[in-house]
Amino acid sequence: MKLDLLHYELPESAVAQRPAERREAARLLVLDPRAEHLEHRRVSDWPNLVPAGSLVVLNDTKVVKARLLGRKLTTGGKAELLLVRRCAGSEAAPTERWQVVGKGLRDLAGQQLVFGQGDLTATVEGPSALEGLFDVQLSVARGSVERAIAELGHVPIPPYIRRTDDATDVERYQTVYARVPGAIAAPTAGLHLTEALIGELERRGVRIAYLTLHVGLGTFQPVVTADLDEHPMHAEWMQVTETVAHEVEQARARGAPVIAVGTTVVRALESAADPDRLGRVVPQQGETRTLIQPGYVFRVVDALLTNFHLPRSTLLALVAAFAGRERVLAAYAEAIDRGYRFYSYGDAMWIAARETTS
Repeated sequence: MKLDLLHYELPESAVAQRPAERREAARLLVLDPRAEHLEHRRVSDWPNLVPAGSLVVLNDTKVVKARLLGRKLTTGGKAELLLVRRCAGSEAAPTERWQVVGKGLRDLAGQQLVFGQGDLTATVEGPSALEGLFDVQLSVARGSVERAIAELGHVPIPPYIRRTDDATDVERYQTVYARVPGAIAAPTAGLHLTEALIGELERRGVRIAYLTLHVGLGTFQPVVTADLDEHPMHAEWMQVTETVAHEVEQARARGAPVIAVGTTVVRALESAADPDRLGRVVPQQGETRTLIQPGYVFRVVDALLTNFHLPRSTLLALVAAFAGRERVLAAYAEAIDRGYRFYSYGDAMWIAARETTS
């Protein structure tokens, strides 16, 4: 897939800087391949568009307050870290090792950074095994590092939101069903859902299942290659449980569609696709580097609720693969003309009616 084919022009004013007043009040662009025209609705209408008996799969990852602002111990100069990944075996302890990104860390090996009133310190160990990341050791005198991060950290809102984070982001840059800490970016399609809306789905006979995919730094990683085949796809940790596999199996048995809320759910389900049984998944836990682009044959997901994505991105490539590049870009053009809000805090798109896999 040539990257130029995923380009579109977006005015800066279309990038949402704050969420809608109510989650379910966001606008919803309905793209149904069987319909001649697009529909323009609200997310609050979505339960009425989901077929009764469907399986809706949600990503229950929880965004960590991963942005730390502090100072260098020796000079007092400003220091900033973005926590990317906790190293295994160091959870809920007074000392943890993390892989991070931050300015000037290459020159700070062996030095300490201080956050708060010295409540949390970071010792820079040096470059990580993963290119572009650095290893640091976080320590606290009392309590746990996890608690210190929760108290001192900032919500890592995306760089295209051109303001500092505030109290609103603590609530709204998190899904209402988030429960497994580990993400440094929100699974944004799920930001529109409320407990009442999920309850309405269940009253309509829709089954709900949860998987986990920790959205990582790579979600904002620009594609710099001319061809997506040459793009080094980022890794993200995921878990698809036996419960999810069972729910998918049951959906197939009753001929119901499997609906993904967000591209992260698509990526997880398709990564876990059973190679021997079309439409089913195999329980698994670990990293996925799955890149979905036009030409990909979907094995599990039948319909998708998603936000509007950056041009020339792997997320837009996934949506183009799902619904057709020309159709998706035409829908984006109409959304721009009608004043839809884009990206993380923006409006949503419902892509329905892919053939269910028996």
